[in-house]
Amino acid sequence: MTDNDYQHVLDELDHIIQETYFTMAQFESTGMDERMPQDYTRLEEILTQAVKDQRRYTQKMLNTLDNA
Repeated sequence: MTDNDYQHVLDELDHIIQETYFTMAQFESTGMDERMPQDYTRLEEILTQAVKDQRRYTQKMLNTLDNA
């Protein structure tokens, strides 16, 4: 992958993270987190995975820069 490819993936992951935070805040402010706990849990899982992927791709990008 090129630096641009990594940056594109990181930008997309950042978008997912921000949108998930926003959706979770909406759930919390309307009480949906209590009425729909399975859906809220799924949002938490999506957020956790996106953050893990973001870290992984950041590390891969940094490794390519170190090897350049």
